[in-house]
Amino acid sequence: MGDIRGFMRHDRELPTRRPVPVRLRDWREVYEPFADEDLRTQASRCMDCGVPFCNSGCPLGNIIPDWNDLVYRDRWHDAIERLHATNNFPEFTGRLCPAPCEGACVLGINADPVTIKQVEVAIIDKAFEMGWVRPELPSVRTGRSVAVVGSGPAGLAAAQQLTRAGHDVTVFERADRLGGLLRYGIPEFKMEKRHIERRLDQMSAEGTKFRTGVEVGVDIGVADLQADFDALVLAGGATAWRDLPIPGRELDGIHQAMEYLPWANKAQEGDLDPADVPINATGKRVVIIGGGDTGADCLGTAHRQGAASVHQFEILPRPPDERDSANPWPTYPMIYRTSSAHEEGGNRVYSVNTEEFLSDDTGAVRALRAHEVVFSDGRFAKVEGTEFELECELVLLAMGFLGPQQEGLLAQLGVETDARSNVVRDDRYHTSVDGVWVCGDMGRGQSLIVWAIAEGRACAAAVDEALMGHTALPYPLPPSARPLN
Repeated sequence: MGDIRGFMRHDRELPTRRPVPVRLRDWREVYEPFADEDLRTQASRCMDCGVPFCNSGCPLGNIIPDWNDLVYRDRWHDAIERLHATNNFPEFTGRLCPAPCEGACVLGINADPVTIKQVEVAIIDKAFEMGWVRPELPSVRTGRSVAVVGSGPAGLAAAQQLTRAGHDVTVFERADRLGGLLRYGIPEFKMEKRHIERRLDQMSAEGTKFRTGVEVGVDIGVADLQADFDALVLAGGATAWRDLPIPGRELDGIHQAMEYLPWANKAQEGDLDPADVPINATGKRVVIIGGGDTGADCLGTAHRQGAASVHQFEILPRPPDERDSANPWPTYPMIYRTSSAHEEGGNRVYSVNTEEFLSDDTGAVRALRAHEVVFSDGRFAKVEGTEFELECELVLLAMGFLGPQQEGLLAQLGVETDARSNVVRDDRYHTSVDGVWVCGDMGRGQSLIVWAIAEGRACAAAVDEALMGHTALPYPLPPSARPLN
């Protein structure tokens, strides 16, 4: 490493977030610029640790110490080459990944870990700024064709790798724009959609074809797709959301998070006036049920729409401030975190269960009834005497996803699914149907963006090998592999 004592000389530092009153007036990303010199200082904290557990903590196997050292030495062009060797889309992971690599950082054993995620996003942003991210055209054309269903991070990663291997690749997306949850699930303040557009421009220039507004299994038959393409890659994600079937669920004003979030993003795309968004938090008392990242996305969106108040419910207990003995390094630290949305306001309520929604005279939700719970031996138990009512006009359900949609595509294909409704695949990502592969959440269940990209890359290598008898594409991890986090 360039500065073997950097971790002793410097503390962990991240970019500051724009002041809350300022950032709530727009939908731009929340962070202030971070000077190159400050970033080089942070990169210098990477230790000469001998065994870099950050590599195995990252599902992509990113060679993190290498590009930390290159940034410290001001060799930015070499750094993006090393970063792109393992990650097709560091501009996505650098903004959205929860950074299991930092949880596995050796420095994190007894100090604050290296700011790996910030270094990563700075490298790719510098590369785009300098014009170093160019189309990588295949040297040969194989004459083989591949259809990729789904344009989220797994589908895009698979498509880019297969295009660069020389195959004719077409990506099918049922939404009107590409990107999957990156486009319509992630709010603009977490990742501006220009980052998707510039990567799609590169992919189009490389030869990948895109067809939006086409739902395979509805607008085009699965049999037709199998007849027209040599291979089919399923990358549609886990879109079947978890519901809350309690009394009053049918009332107006109760929506799934993924019924709510896309409208705000459509408004930012210019498709409609923000005042005309069908599901809008403006002036309303909002309750978000679900304490994860999707709930935080709803929280930040509600703030920007001008909600009167926001409560975020989580049935689990509040996480500890520090690792406990059951969560040792280098596993991902399950600790209390404050996102930018939480910093902006709202009330976080832990160990609470909602038991009923209450109606007003018009059939809309006016309040909910809930109670406290304790979690013991894997079960939740009601705490008697803790019942309460909370007035609200908008309830958002952000409780995760159960698996892929079964109707249409999967039903027509007849692929085998497991007990959790995920598509079964072998260690080469092949499904039970000949010529059909699966990657990302559709095969592994709801997971991280970094896992989606890793699976897309590995699936592409497996498809290329099946079509050509060999492959030069990297094959990071089989679906049976389990990371440290």
